[in-house]
Amino acid sequence: MRGSCKLEVWKMGIVNYLDALKLQEKLVSDRKICKIPDTLLSLQHPPTYSLGKRRTDHNLLIPMSELKNVGAELHYTQRGGDITFHGPHQAILYPVISLREIGLGARNYVEKLESTMIELASLYGVKACAGQKGETGVWVGDRKIGAIGVRVSYGITSHGLAFNIDPDMKYFKHIVPCGIADKEVTSLRRETGNVLPAEEVIHEQLVSCFARLFGYSTITWKENPLILSDNEEIE
Repeated sequence: MRGSCKLEVWKMGIVNYLDALKLQEKLVSDRKICKIPDTLLSLQHPPTYSLGKRRTDHNLLIPMSELKNVGAELHYTQRGGDITFHGPHQAILYPVISLREIGLGARNYVEKLESTMIELASLYGVKACAGQKGETGVWVGDRKIGAIGVRVSYGITSHGLAFNIDPDMKYFKHIVPCGIADKEVTSLRRETGNVLPAEEVIHEQLVSCFARLFGYSTITWKENPLILSDNEEIE
């Protein structure tokens, strides 16, 4: 069942959403032809809202003309899930991995992503769990701490998860997060009584949880890989 034990992790810092989208498309193409190993992008975005392929614009609660005033962008994607916020002080993982090689179906893959965030929360004494039927992501009681939206193309994944470390909660007031009304959004900062370490440490812990749960025995870290501008190739 297990075909791939090597994971390459790209530590990228803050990356524009569209740049990350283009990079994922390139990596997915490369992974399909086995040009690269399973790859995990670890990053953050400037304030951004993204919509999945269902195009649920009604869950954006402010006019699009107001987005610039609140300092956010809006992008449409081909991932699953509903509207999601991405921003600073989140830990975001975008796996570009072959589900066939690791012997997982799409549902089991999403469950492992949920378990990755649940395990991270537990390191800080926070009891999180997967959502009930129809509620994707990870929850602390009825408060959402982590979102999931994925795309699988010919067995290769893209997009992924966003775990709230300490994001600016005002951005969530402008949407119905993940299309689920009457539920709150929370963060690790709000839920733990512990002093949190540097965010880089939490990002690395999340990567470690991911690698362990998905069974990767070898992790190669790539620091600040280069993303080039339009009309140039990505290294």
